[in-house]
Amino acid sequence: MMRSVTTTPQTRAQKVDAATPATRNRVVDLLRAAAITVVVLGHWTIVAVDADGGISPHGVLDAARWTHPLTWVFQVMPIFFLVGGYSNALSWRSARRQDIGYAAWLRTRLRRLGIPLLPLLVVWLLVSAIALAAGAPTAALQLATQMALVPTWFLAAYLLVIVIAPPLLVLWERWGWWSVVVGVALAGLVDAVSIAAHRPLLGYPNYVLVWASFHLVGFAWLDGRLAGSGRRLALAGIGAVGLGVLVGIGPYPISMITAGSEEISNSSPTRVTMAFLGMLQAGLVLLAERPLTSWLRRPRVWLVTVLVNQRIMTWFLWHLTALVGLSHLLLALGGIGLGPTPLSGLWWATRPLWALVLLAVTAALVLVFGRFEDPRADDRPAPPLWQPVLAAVLVCAGLAVMADAGMVGPGGLNWIWPLLPLLGMVACGVVRLRGSTA
Repeated sequence: MMRSVTTTPQTRAQKVDAATPATRNRVVDLLRAAAITVVVLGHWTIVAVDADGGISPHGVLDAARWTHPLTWVFQVMPIFFLVGGYSNALSWRSARRQDIGYAAWLRTRLRRLGIPLLPLLVVWLLVSAIALAAGAPTAALQLATQMALVPTWFLAAYLLVIVIAPPLLVLWERWGWWSVVVGVALAGLVDAVSIAAHRPLLGYPNYVLVWASFHLVGFAWLDGRLAGSGRRLALAGIGAVGLGVLVGIGPYPISMITAGSEEISNSSPTRVTMAFLGMLQAGLVLLAERPLTSWLRRPRVWLVTVLVNQRIMTWFLWHLTALVGLSHLLLALGGIGLGPTPLSGLWWATRPLWALVLLAVTAALVLVFGRFEDPRADDRPAPPLWQPVLAAVLVCAGLAVMADAGMVGPGGLNWIWPLLPLLGMVACGVVRLRGSTA
């Protein structure tokens, strides 16, 4: 008589560990998961929800200036671009070895990042249309959609960097660190013009310049140009000195996350300060690469890292929808559960409970929408170059506007902006329509 074999967490962890190639840099996966986790927890913390005052997107930063230096730790988007640089260079070089062209490579990257985005846009389109038809105030919906879609600014910037990753790699392979220096210098020039003219719109090129320049640091990590403690300390030192000068002497605020009380934002548009913050963070984090590598050899630790990365886009895209939805539900119920005054001792004491509740709501959303991170294998021939490039442009254009203004304006629902990414992904052939939703 055969006995059934029960798969325990330990055996599953061991199987995942054994199936991982020895050449894989597990620290890359850990940093990706850790960066997104910190972003999620940071967003859930800085938003203040009050039974009387409603939702304040930057409530904590606006009311408690002592939290501004903490943003040097919690603004970890540079780490994601560091990891992205490492991964994109590795991916593109692999594609070149396999004679996979740029168009096919870009379509694959778009599918990985863009397909999980589609249900978020569709859901908020439906919610906004139904709520407006029911007479909901446009101002409340504008704030709700703007907050829920904040994560899409990062996706737009990251997609832009992916589009130019292959030529960036050529620059890196030819010019090395000088390509980083020139990129950061150009970003500083853009900032100088934008700030002097008091026109933030003139600073928008830095969404590409700053993040593309820091993306190159990920290339350096992959190529061993940051090997050794000395180089990593030097990178952290350059970042610290640069930040100190720009914040201490220059016009930049301390907070690396947008605060409503500041005249200049370091992140909207992206400023050159973010490149130096990235250098500081990267240098310090990479100093711990060796012990982190040893720690990730533990099967259970590696299993958790793998599981988080499997649904990382869904967690990231939906975590503020969870916050907005739960907050409006509690406010509609008379503010139940929102008793503590924001920033009071009791309010801070209840933040872990608040995060756990939001974690449960987000987990439910991940269970529903996480499958979009597992699209069917794409074995189609390479597309014409214009298709994935146009798709990327349409996705980035729609996301850039919605991340700043939401889907709803004073005149009602702005259909065109959420439809642009949907059109780009579907009409340009990134999404497979025949026999599959993705």
